[in-house]
Amino acid sequence: MEYVYKTKGTCSTNIELNVEDGIVKEVAFWGGCNGNLQGISRLIRGMKVEDVIQKLEGVRCGSKTTSCPDQLCHALHEMGY
Repeated sequence: MEYVYKTKGTCSTNIELNVEDGIVKEVAFWGGCNGNLQGISRLIRGMKVEDVIQKLEGVRCGSKTTSCPDQLCHALHEMGY
């Protein structure tokens, strides 16, 4: 399932996701810290959604209450996971 999520409170503006059978197939962040977000995208490719959520949910960026990895988890929840 392909999905685009509009982030809130982060430097990135959107997250493009492709999830099939509970497995992350592809993730792309629009904006944000390009190198770090490419790294996160590569690391979670092929992972179970529940494992991604367990590892990344609640991560904060500086004094912000969220982060790009946390927003990814919001997107996954919005997708029904």
